Amino acid sequence: MEVYGLTDLGLVRKQNQDDFRILQLGEKSLLAVVCDGMGGAKSGNVASKLASDVFSSEVERSFTPELTLEKAEAVLREACSLANQAVYEHSQLSEDFAGMGTTLVAILIKDDFAVAANVGDSRVYRINEDGISCVSKDHSLVEMMVQRGEISKEQARTHPQKNLITRAVGTERAVECDIFRLELSKDEQFLLCSDGLSNLLADQEILFEVLHGTKKSDCCKRLLQIAKDRGAPDNVTSVLVCL
Repeated sequence: MEVYGLTDLGLVRKQNQDDFRILQLGEKSLLAVVCDGMGGAKSGNVASKLASDVFSSEVERSFTPELTLEKAEAVLREACSLANQAVYEHSQLSEDFAGMGTTLVAILIKDDFAVAANVGDSRVYRINEDGISCVSKDHSLVEMMVQRGEISKEQARTHPQKNLITRAVGTERAVECDIFRLELSKDEQFLLCSDGLSNLLADQEILFEVLHGTKKSDCCKRLLQIAKDRGAPDNVTSVLVCL
């Protein structure tokens, strides 16, 4: 198993409010997390780092070689709940932190299964011989509009309200995370990213770079460069996991 990660300021923002974690939990087990903070210059980066820290620490504490699919789901739910609690309580400490929050997308891979967790509009893509599919579902205004048939997925990419999310870690006392169970096969790959990447690259472009680019170790750099070539108005973060 190979894993690579990269985060970058982009070309417009003055501060990187994205954060990511990669934890090797065993020979065939790992956790990858991507968070995209919000709440202004004084708190977005605090929210994303705190959520990443608490979430990954709880998964590491709870992980055992005997972990089943059902228990893995429970571990991710509890980790998300604790991350939400930590960010929410921190937001109450000062006006500087009021209203802060973060997206969170994660995947826990163990042997022949994986469990993904998602809050917000950061994404996890599954890439294999069948192509590319987005495992997670955005918690965003434009995704709701797409589901209602009001706009197309292509229109959602450029919609003026595309950055409005409907669920985040730390903005309320409790949050529900979506959980996705995945059976694994050989040669699958997963890409986790913030919307600073997914807003600028179509799914097929991501698929091409992952499958047909040069070295896997350079994939995140290539994706970042494409985002920068298109202006990179937001922070850009990606993590690639190759089974």
